[in-house]
Amino acid sequence: MAVTFHDINSAAGLKKLDQYLVTRSYITGYQASKDDITVHAALSKPPSSEFVNAFRWYNHIAALLRISGVSGEGCGVTIEGSAPITGEAVATPPAGDSKASAAEDDDDDDVDLFGEETEEEKKAAEERAAAVKASTKKKESGKSSVLLDVKPWDDETDMKKLEEAVRSIEVEGLHWGASKLVPVGYGIKKLTIMLTIVDDLVSVDSLIEERLTEEPLNEYIQSCDIVAFNKILSEWFEDLSAKLMHSYFVSSNMA
Repeated sequence: MAVTFHDINSAAGLKKLDQYLVTRSYITGYQASKDDITVHAALSKPPSSEFVNAFRWYNHIAALLRISGVSGEGCGVTIEGSAPITGEAVATPPAGDSKASAAEDDDDDDVDLFGEETEEEKKAAEERAAAVKASTKKKESGKSSVLLDVKPWDDETDMKKLEEAVRSIEVEGLHWGASKLVPVGYGIKKLTIMLTIVDDLVSVDSLIEERLTEEPLNEYIQSCDIVAFNKILSEWFEDLSAKLMHSYFVSSNMA
């Protein structure tokens, strides 16, 4: 279902956007899409940090655009109170020969889908470009190592299918690692699994609430708990952490 935002560059509009993103990682759906790019492009400047959720979402989409791009189609979004932004305008800037084609089409009745930029639009574009340029100078986004307990409904749950369902989740910045089954009593076992995430791209809370415990995975999964959450300070630490966790799983299985 299409989403509509009003006067998005005003304080009231930003507040509405911030409230909308309280329980969401993206404008529509469970992955970044053209809807996110549309809203991102409609903002004349990055949201103030006082709008915590909008500020987090804006930086996340900026990071995706910088690192890998966005391919999701989305459900549709409408921005009211500002010039409409089409999917083509978001995905593809005006062609370099627009001036030549404009010279050929002197008829005032012709419609220019892109039009000439106003001073405000030029200024906004320059500010966004400067923000992206400044962000590229920052260090690469940090990573974290997470240990997760995934619990089934009962002892009749097929744990092999449960693990396959967990690993079927593919998100930019998410890497599944080693795992093992741990007895919890009454014939029930839980899946303990390691994952590595890029902090700016993946929220573990959203991963649990919006993917692991939602349909269709909740057919197998009753709940998830974060057992350990550690920031990875360097590639050396990441390699060491992986080796230690591998040793942990091997020794536990032998026991």
